[in-house]
Amino acid sequence: MAIIVDTSSRILIQGITGPTGRSYAERMVRDGTPLVGGVAPGRQGQTVAGVPVFDSVEDAVAATGADAALSAVRSTLAMGAALEALSAGIRTLVVYTENVPLHDAIRMRAYARARGARLLGPNSAGVISPGRANLADLNDSNLRPGRIGIVSKSGTLTYEVIDDLQACGFGESSVVCLGGDPVIGTTYADVLPLFEADAETDLVVLIGEPGGRLEYEAISAMRGMTKPVVAYIAAQNAPPEKRMGHAGAIYDSGDTSAAAKLAAFRAAGCEAVGRVTEVAAAVERALRRAAA
Repeated sequence: MAIIVDTSSRILIQGITGPTGRSYAERMVRDGTPLVGGVAPGRQGQTVAGVPVFDSVEDAVAATGADAALSAVRSTLAMGAALEALSAGIRTLVVYTENVPLHDAIRMRAYARARGARLLGPNSAGVISPGRANLADLNDSNLRPGRIGIVSKSGTLTYEVIDDLQACGFGESSVVCLGGDPVIGTTYADVLPLFEADAETDLVVLIGEPGGRLEYEAISAMRGMTKPVVAYIAAQNAPPEKRMGHAGAIYDSGDTSAAAKLAAFRAAGCEAVGRVTEVAAAVERALRRAAA
């Protein structure tokens, strides 16, 4: 199994003829991801990395049966591209684009929910099930199949956690990057039940950061889980007045500092650490406790 994407996925890239889209297409095809086409208005009939290019998502879905898409268009086109993809029947959409206006993000999130589709992003590094399908900025060569699920806002922090896990022999079932903007389509609380239901995931690593309340919502979602969750909350030494790099990492009502979130996860009975080098050891402890 895996969550969100796997070998049965049929993937498109919006903006496939641009430098980012072309780079992703070449990598996907090389690494065996089920990429079936791309979209670039006015370029129908061309090919990129051996897959056909269509003028519209509707045409691409009709010809290929695509059900997932990675949007790599510029920010001024991101909302229109998202609405087009969702209207055409795309069920999983990763909006990789940064600097999407807030009101555009609100609209695309609302439309995805109305359509019953899953939206990752904006500003999402995407989702990957190693060895099966990659709808992400994460490189297949840096991951390996395994039984640890990962959910994170940040692609960069995810790489660091993966390195720590793999040094101790752990691989990943699926990795989901939510995006770092204030308004995103999918949350920790949405993803945790998917890992809970996945027979090939034994434990979930949740990577959090200061600012926002998504981690607190995740603690509520954890209460219905039988599988262990290990939380890594980054930036424990960040000054409370400091705004972090992610637009979503802002301080709002209540204590949303890294220290407060770490304490909340521990109070909920979760293995929680504040250093990336402590993640693998926490995973080992949690798995031993679950097996006892």
